[in-house]
Amino acid sequence: MRWSAFEELTAVEVHDLLRLRSLVFVVEQACVFAEIDGCDPQAIHLRQFVGEDLAGCLRILRDEDAVRIGRVATAAAYRGRGYGHDMMAEALRYAAECFSGRAIVVSAQAHLEAFYGRHGFVAASAPYDEDGIAHIDMRRAGSPGS
Repeated sequence: MRWSAFEELTAVEVHDLLRLRSLVFVVEQACVFAEIDGCDPQAIHLRQFVGEDLAGCLRILRDEDAVRIGRVATAAAYRGRGYGHDMMAEALRYAAECFSGRAIVVSAQAHLEAFYGRHGFVAASAPYDEDGIAHIDMRRAGSPGS
């Protein structure tokens, strides 16, 4: 796994990151929305590789009162192998180290509530519609840094 600030990514790496997210969120989920949302330059990006293949990614943004994990995506060919859980564990480790004590939030697709629950997140909202997909806000209390 590799952490990178946006400005550290090469043009090819940005392309690969956006391609994976577009395949997962726009093509597979048939959800037309602005995947390029202007937040990536302020985010820290985690990329999961299998050999040279980009198998998954996520990003972390720091809000005023919390750390936001988002755009969690695993390539179809690599699902069911635990990479999503590995990335989430690494994101939580990073958040505890770099943003000690801050709550961590996700806007989760509702069908993934149990996935995030395994990582200590609890529902913080009622389900709501976002771009035609049911979502739920989830929150995890901040941990002291290591």
